[in-house]
Amino acid sequence: MTTPAETQKQKFTIKSIFAKHETKPYLNPYLGGMLLGLVLFAAFFITGSGLGASGGLNRILVFFEDLIAPGHVDRTSYLITMAGGDKNPLDSWIVMLTVGTILGGFVSGWLNGRVKLETNKGPNISKRTRWAMAFIGGGFMGYGARMARGCTSGQALSGGAVLSVGSCVFMFAVFGGEYALAYFVRKLLYPVPAFHF
Repeated sequence: MTTPAETQKQKFTIKSIFAKHETKPYLNPYLGGMLLGLVLFAAFFITGSGLGASGGLNRILVFFEDLIAPGHVDRTSYLITMAGGDKNPLDSWIVMLTVGTILGGFVSGWLNGRVKLETNKGPNISKRTRWAMAFIGGGFMGYGARMARGCTSGQALSGGAVLSVGSCVFMFAVFGGEYALAYFVRKLLYPVPAFHF
């Protein structure tokens, strides 16, 4: 016979995190959009900066690069502003924002019964192809975010909120590129959409 304390202890194992929970419905998208707008306003009001993700991920990568090749970091003008000399690239608000976003997403998924290990893919590709395409696409997206000086969060949300012309150009380029490429990668999508030209 198990005691209530032992039953409580069994609930919080690694396996229980990924166990099937009751899935709750998604938040109304209009309410979610309003809440995101309030968070963006609060970010501008409190920190003087908007939201973004690629800057935090970039600083985390530079931290590891500085551990492996500090001489290279000290000679590269782009990297020296983040980690040159005695500077710690993790000493930035955007790193905490990135870590908080990842942890918050996990907690939200767990509380709403959506945390599970799975690979979402279309019916015409294998899991290996799906992972390879995700890796390649992520590489292009990361390179593009650095080249454009911000990701879709930083450029579209934060730049769009202050009516930045560069952010508007960025978003037109993102959507134009997506539509131009979608036809050629349609077999990778799930479900496969019908294209009519």
